[in-house]
Amino acid sequence: MSHSFGEVRMEVRRIFIAGSMAFLLLSVLGEEMTGLSHCDFPAIYNFGDSNSDTGGISAAFYPAGQPSGETFFHEPTGRGSDGRLIIDFIAKRLRLPYLSAYLDSIGASFRHGANFATGGSTIRQLNESFFLTGASPFSLDIQIVQFDQFKTRTSKLYNKAKKNSHRRNLPRPQDFSDALYTFDIGQNDIAAGIRKSSSENFGAVLPDIIDQLASAIKHLHEQGARNFWIHNTGPIGCLPVTQHNYHHPMPGILDQHGCLIAQNDMAIEFNRQLKRRVTKLRTQLPGAALTYVDIFAVKYKLISNPKEQGFVDARSICCGYHEDSNHVWCGHRDKINGTEIYAGSCEDPSKYISWDGVHYTEAANHWIANHILNGSFTDPPVPITHACHN
Repeated sequence: MSHSFGEVRMEVRRIFIAGSMAFLLLSVLGEEMTGLSHCDFPAIYNFGDSNSDTGGISAAFYPAGQPSGETFFHEPTGRGSDGRLIIDFIAKRLRLPYLSAYLDSIGASFRHGANFATGGSTIRQLNESFFLTGASPFSLDIQIVQFDQFKTRTSKLYNKAKKNSHRRNLPRPQDFSDALYTFDIGQNDIAAGIRKSSSENFGAVLPDIIDQLASAIKHLHEQGARNFWIHNTGPIGCLPVTQHNYHHPMPGILDQHGCLIAQNDMAIEFNRQLKRRVTKLRTQLPGAALTYVDIFAVKYKLISNPKEQGFVDARSICCGYHEDSNHVWCGHRDKINGTEIYAGSCEDPSKYISWDGVHYTEAANHWIANHILNGSFTDPPVPITHACHN
């Protein structure tokens, strides 16, 4: 799996140029270029990690605290951001309500879908504890089991209900086949590979990771799902919390934007194998529409040109204290050299790309969503409003 620095740099440059050209083309021509009718998705079912978790891990373990959620919701909602995530902007574009987390039953409505994503989730099960490493026990296979239970139990309740008022928060059974099934997962599998082994060892288990993601999609297809919107993984080597550990790196460790080449190399290889598998699935799943979304390219485009897009330096972190080798995570307190530090948020999160060193701000998520939802970073290049066409 290993690549030279030059090969990785060329691949990143190719991704950047291709994405920029596609965005320009679709921005000029708009959605009319597809010649396809709009899809009427009645619901969204999402599977993923903290990049799309709307409150699952917060409901399962410790509730999220301030200052998360301060920008849009004005209170913590369990999202790893000051506001909305990409999945929220997907729902908004499709004119659907924001998704309730499956694990958060209080005040939830599942009429228009459910979110099974939880922070720390992986595709492949890890033999680790949430309390030690932050790895969620709700890996992708468990999320699929939860979906199966959800579909069976809600359909039974819906059909037994005598009054419409008893059905209003339940999904209509006929909507499952017309819904959009979204995936944003894999970053924590790469993080585990970085944490536990070398890139060579990660390469050995990567085919199994991709197999398990493909198996989840196949299973949903067997259950009647037909429309899939699949994000690849972002440039994990560009996360500011990691970059802060490299003050005077040796040549060849970082690229021209300060991102760790070896870590981004792992993400690029994950994405290469994922895209190849999605292409294969198109031939294996009759009637299915599978859209592959190049999240890596759009995020790298933003990180490469932050000031041109109205943001401060991409390595700047809005919420948290990360100086030298000292880390106080967003919203927490700790003592450093005898001084108590409260890791609060910045004055204006809308100027920052990174919320807490790992996750993105609402402003950055909004920027990213605007660049993917029109189809300029997708394969095939169709807007999400047309993603039911195969």
